[in-house]
Amino acid sequence: MPKTPPPSSPASPLTIDLHTHILPETWPDLASRYGYDGFVSLDHHKPCCARMMIGGKFFREIEDNCWSGLKRIEECDRDGVSVQALSTVPVMFHYWAKAADALDSSKFLNDHIAQLVAENPKRFVGLGTVPLQDPDLAIGEMERCVNALGFPGLQIGTHVGDWNLDAPELFPFFERAASLGVSLFIHPWDMVGKEAMPDYFLPWLVGMPAETSRAICSMIFGAIFDRLPTLKVCFAHGGGAFPGTLARIEKGYHARPDLCAVHGSKNPCSYIGRFYVDSLVHDEPSLRFLLAQMGHRKIALGSDYPFPLGEATPGALIASLADLSPAEKDRLLAGTALEFLGLERGQFE
Repeated sequence: MPKTPPPSSPASPLTIDLHTHILPETWPDLASRYGYDGFVSLDHHKPCCARMMIGGKFFREIEDNCWSGLKRIEECDRDGVSVQALSTVPVMFHYWAKAADALDSSKFLNDHIAQLVAENPKRFVGLGTVPLQDPDLAIGEMERCVNALGFPGLQIGTHVGDWNLDAPELFPFFERAASLGVSLFIHPWDMVGKEAMPDYFLPWLVGMPAETSRAICSMIFGAIFDRLPTLKVCFAHGGGAFPGTLARIEKGYHARPDLCAVHGSKNPCSYIGRFYVDSLVHDEPSLRFLLAQMGHRKIALGSDYPFPLGEATPGALIASLADLSPAEKDRLLAGTALEFLGLERGQFE
């Protein structure tokens, strides 16, 4: 793909969309490659459109903006987005697969993202994926993402099989991420209770917010933030259900410290400011609530592009808040993402 210059107007504010997903246009038949089912394949059944299939069953329809770097840049220019952080679609985590196979598919996905970033380094930033079901393999691929591919961070899921994010097995991975300065964007997947709510899109409407709260609470009560004070994490979808239920979580901490504080964690409210969230909360009252709770310095623009539950015009909701100062809007639209990813504004100008 030819290189595309940054947005033409030098006066345009820098806008970084931290939460976007991408897939290769094609990839090998993974079920044949590994010898068992459960993997995603693409059925390009008509121009600029494909069906994601799992085990021969329809999962989701996507358009070419899910794989075409050029199409993404066209739409970013249309919407005023300067930079996208590229991460895979969470169904591609493959945490359920054999670890060696998940490593193989992770490398394929990461190399694809690296190629897109290399072709347009002022428009794209890469977030890798790793086989977390084997923390040693995950650490190795994380190091490759950082040292060979130049990624500032990874996208990981809200849990790994039967492990919540406080599982002792995962701590060496988090410890290495902290030592490397790797930023972790945490996205819900394989939603809790999905078997009990198969109808009405409920896994996405109910399960996803709960998944993210599950992850945040696991890291708080599991003392991950206390043990690794330099670990950088950002949670998708405005922190899911966590912000709206924080008062209940705090009440539970005080009412049953014997259950909540078993690892010496502090009041859950005291961890506000310890992690980041994206801005994907869908309406003005919700964003104002999130700003009041988290503060604008811990919120980064995230749209979930190019999927239908995302923000149709990334950053439009932030821009619509007329009472925010230019500095506050700049922080939400770019500054928080730059800080979280450890990047400099000048590299995108």
